[in-house]
Amino acid sequence: IIHNTKVAICWGSTNPLIKAGSTGLEKISAQHPEGGLKKLRAEWAFLLTRWQYVLPLALNLSGSMVYYYTLGKSDISLAVPVTNSMTFLFSLLTGLALGEDIDAWLGIVLVIIGVVICVGSK
Repeated sequence: IIHNTKVAICWGSTNPLIKAGSTGLEKISAQHPEGGLKKLRAEWAFLLTRWQYVLPLALNLSGSMVYYYTLGKSDISLAVPVTNSMTFLFSLLTGLALGEDIDAWLGIVLVIIGVVICVGSK
């Protein structure tokens, strides 16, 4: 469960940061209404030159590596639901800290209920 918590923190805390780091991408996309390879290159160039996007993405991907490692070491029927539920909780808390408009109490209650059901059924 400790590794699953680490994964949930990596994933959950970085999801809102990745979203915030990609702010402005819609302007780049709007500059290329024709789409195609030129638009794709411009979007990638925009994202990969912003540390606000790249750093949380790298941390998120490192969480994925830990997750796949833990799947081989733990009970998959417990690891997957606990990690995903806790990821939602950490995304919610990080989003709140960043000032996102979230109905926090409902989200927290749903996460707690989900974790209790998953762990209780095990």
